Amino acid sequence: MLIIGFSAIACQQSTNNQKVIQAMPYPVSQTDSVIDNYFGHPIADPYRWLEADTAQKVKEWVVQQNNCTQDFLNQIPFKSNIKDRLAKIWNYERLGTPFKEGNDLYFFKNDGLQNQSVLYKQTGLNGKAQLFLDPNKLSADGTTSLSGITFSKDHQFMAVSIAKSGSDWNEIIVIETKNGNRLKDQIQWVKFSNAVWRGNGFYYSRYDEPKAGKAFSGQNEFMKIYYHEMGKSQSEDVLIYEDKLHPLRYFNAAVTEDERYLLINCSEGTSGSEIWFQDLNKNENKFNLLFKGFTHNYSVIDNVDNQLLVLTDYNAPTYQLVQVDPLNPSPSNWKTIIAASENLLEQVSTCGGKLFATFLKDASSRLFQYSYSGVLEHEIPLPEIGTTSGISGKKTDQEAFYSFSSFTNPGEIYHYNVENGTSTLFKKTTINLNTSDFETKQVFYPSKDGVKIPLFIISKKGLKLDGNNPTLLYGYGGFNINLTPGFSISRMAFLEQGGIYAVANLRGGGEYGEAWHQAGMLAKKQTVFDDFIAAAKYLIANKYTSSEKLAIHGGSNGGLLVGACMTQEPTLFKVAIPAVGVLDMLRYHKFTIGWGWAVEYGSSENESQFNYLIKYSPLHNVKKGVNYPATLIMTADHDDRVVPAHSFKFAGTLQANQATNGNPVLIRIDSKAGHGAGKPTTKLIDDATDMWSFILWNLGAGYKKIE
Repeated sequence: MLIIGFSAIACQQSTNNQKVIQAMPYPVSQTDSVIDNYFGHPIADPYRWLEADTAQKVKEWVVQQNNCTQDFLNQIPFKSNIKDRLAKIWNYERLGTPFKEGNDLYFFKNDGLQNQSVLYKQTGLNGKAQLFLDPNKLSADGTTSLSGITFSKDHQFMAVSIAKSGSDWNEIIVIETKNGNRLKDQIQWVKFSNAVWRGNGFYYSRYDEPKAGKAFSGQNEFMKIYYHEMGKSQSEDVLIYEDKLHPLRYFNAAVTEDERYLLINCSEGTSGSEIWFQDLNKNENKFNLLFKGFTHNYSVIDNVDNQLLVLTDYNAPTYQLVQVDPLNPSPSNWKTIIAASENLLEQVSTCGGKLFATFLKDASSRLFQYSYSGVLEHEIPLPEIGTTSGISGKKTDQEAFYSFSSFTNPGEIYHYNVENGTSTLFKKTTINLNTSDFETKQVFYPSKDGVKIPLFIISKKGLKLDGNNPTLLYGYGGFNINLTPGFSISRMAFLEQGGIYAVANLRGGGEYGEAWHQAGMLAKKQTVFDDFIAAAKYLIANKYTSSEKLAIHGGSNGGLLVGACMTQEPTLFKVAIPAVGVLDMLRYHKFTIGWGWAVEYGSSENESQFNYLIKYSPLHNVKKGVNYPATLIMTADHDDRVVPAHSFKFAGTLQANQATNGNPVLIRIDSKAGHGAGKPTTKLIDDATDMWSFILWNLGAGYKKIE
């Protein structure tokens, strides 16, 4: 394959001396004459061939691009220092929130540098913890992970969902809890579904086995729900639910704790739901409509005899909890249990005959205990501005656990006594650096249209506002997802170098409810980019940083955010890190489950939606000769959520159009990795090493070695 040269030469102050990186020429990305016609608009797609992820020429292109990227990164003089530092501070014990099954407690623990956290089991609070399941033994390189575990009602069996190389495809196996023995039950081609137990088996959702070579890119259609009876083969499983008229819908089963009601949750995408139900006490063969889709969101939390408790945004953009009679489910018959308020009712769970409600106030958690009738009993105090996991358990449990973390708090686990409403610190996480040296503050800045947007700013205490601080601005802004304060050991390696980490709570997320979400979706998606650009301008105007010291980062929908903002405002940022991003807005819906995002983005098959998608689609808004920020595109070969073709095509386009003598444009393609979930510690450290090295070098920040 021919190569063409690029003259992106970085020259910044390193740890010890001035250094020039002699960058390799970019691998050539051949172009084809593919042109699609969208409602009379011819749109070229010269890198369409890169969508064929299993083709030999694409594999060769991947190898050459990775060689080019690693050659650049390996010349950064402090890269090894960063990796050593990350490995040192990453090596701390991490405990997951314990949960109770019968008389036993289960919890995940990582000793420090284990690739995957290990599942432990102990009897009671004071029992001795015994290793129960070690996913590190499922693959030599740690790329096989546990994506979910569920228990039978009698606690005798555990269904374990297993993911390989970060793929969304799961396999379900069954283990006996008394001895850890694996049974012969094995379920394949499961996606976005755990086992849902009832009686002597469980429900699960799956797709048909994909065509050869299309497992990680082919469109997924006709999801079905099956019931698996213990001891039988998957071929004998009973089909419970399918919809032959709507191939592009999700279907998931749920069963109330008393196993009375079977619920089928349907959706056409990532928001809006429809729910059907069966009263299993009546041995019904048909499903009855509970809530018609897909304008609002509904989630059944529990049942009280023949009444259902439902969390919904119907007539309540910040959500409410209502009691519904399934035989008379009209909203006029609902009884309000927890009313909507100015704060987002993020989740409601149950334990010990109580309701536990987590609210968000300005993107920070507050936790309350209610009776089942909706009487507020008390607030459960949290240590500071941060995020809690909430409290959940069985109706018979009188104890539970919840966790808390923040940007500067690596985590605390509390034991909660339901009967007397008291919390006791169970485990406090300690790390190999002094978190008290850092602080978090929250500001509210005006976006382009004047709406105030929350912004968390994390830095060392005593920060000097001189416009010279290396800064990373992070955002997401989509799919009703909330960005709340959480701890990242990788981020600490940047903060201790004097960096600022800023997190913007953009519209499109759900921090303030469904109205906040809808303000940044479909035809209003540009609002999200405006919010992010305004955050950057706020940081610059208030002397936190400058354009030459500002990097932006986001993943998935956040990768779209970064791609759109760097093409719209290329001189506002010095560095851009679009990770596993949705970058081709005209074809995203043609791969795996991308069709499910059309409710959020719209589709190029609709003319009015095409007209706004083409205006911000990152791939289609790269212009010749513009000096775009120093860009490190990050993706992975097993990403079957946002297929790597997005990143491949964006890299080819950027490299071909970047200004002569412009900033470097590189792509990092991880192997045996996916969209991010389940990635082993070794790969996480490698990812962070490359990303922070690239950012600090291109921001001219250098690196101060820390012993």
